[in-house]
Amino acid sequence: MTSITYNFEYERRLKACFIGAGGHSYRNIYPSLRYAPVDLAAVCDVDGERAEDYARLFGAGRSYTDHHEMLATETPDVVFIVTSYHPDGRVQATDLAQDVLAAGAHVWMEKPTAASLAEVRDLAAASERHGRFVMTGLKKVFFPTIEKLKSIIDSPEFGRVSSIAVRYPQALPPPEQRGDLVAMRSFLDHIYHPAAILLHLMGPVDRMSYEWEPANGAAVVSLRFKSGAIGSLHFAAGQSGSSPLERVEVIGDRANAVVENGVRLTYYRRAALPAYGRAASFIQGDHEAPIVWEPECSLGQLYNNNLFYLGYVPEILHFCDSALSGTPPTKGTLQDAARIMALFEAFQRTPAGVTVSL
Repeated sequence: MTSITYNFEYERRLKACFIGAGGHSYRNIYPSLRYAPVDLAAVCDVDGERAEDYARLFGAGRSYTDHHEMLATETPDVVFIVTSYHPDGRVQATDLAQDVLAAGAHVWMEKPTAASLAEVRDLAAASERHGRFVMTGLKKVFFPTIEKLKSIIDSPEFGRVSSIAVRYPQALPPPEQRGDLVAMRSFLDHIYHPAAILLHLMGPVDRMSYEWEPANGAAVVSLRFKSGAIGSLHFAAGQSGSSPLERVEVIGDRANAVVENGVRLTYYRRAALPAYGRAASFIQGDHEAPIVWEPECSLGQLYNNNLFYLGYVPEILHFCDSALSGTPPTKGTLQDAARIMALFEAFQRTPAGVTVSL
């Protein structure tokens, strides 16, 4: 089991700056820095009072309203970016990341990386040119349940992965609105979550098609992966607000594994059906019984804190480890972002019922 080091216990820390002082970063990103090897030097936000408040609350020495001034004055090793959208629907963090790379720092940016595949490619070119890397916060692939699921389906005992089903509540706007980034903002913001899981577990997509429901924007997507496996992505728009958001199931060779609600993982190990018409008990042998993992929520442990089971601290640690070692990250990469943006643009341009190659 992973043991966490607290911020003040690290012997070597990265000089960090932070661009953005919003609600999401307050709840989830700044608090995660308590467990990362960083010294937060400065905070920048267009709202100067907010920047000052966040600097005081989270231990930064200075605050700025101009990120160019901050980067020139502070010369950080790494910069965290959590911002919003331009009025036209483009992602603010995309241009900010370009400026950070040019200033010589590595970038951690919250998803979405950009609003187009071309912009992701421009970031990749800048990353190569400046010798600094960009990591996007794909928290879903850092869920402990998803990381364990990945190790299960990669094991010889699970057998060849044949299919996957992912359920996530998201509406797809009507076809006539899909070229409008403002109308597509919610879809762009949230497709990163299920798409990150699909690509992490199954690899690149070869082709896709979907059916769309106009009443609430729900969709069911059919996927063929380059591995030969198949999959479905259910955009379950219209579900109850009291329902767990998501579900992931992967099928192997007479084995399957399910993640429900992000925190409950069940591994149905390879087992034969009991003799039909003869089996008197549903209890199977210990060697083939399902294995279930879920957190206990009584102790004040880190693992039952949402900063950990939702992947925020693990993804930031991955970024910091990469920066300290000079080794590019292996998750949340610009290649991952490019594959997600290829899916996004496929939904923008492809009518329902049409198969498109990616």
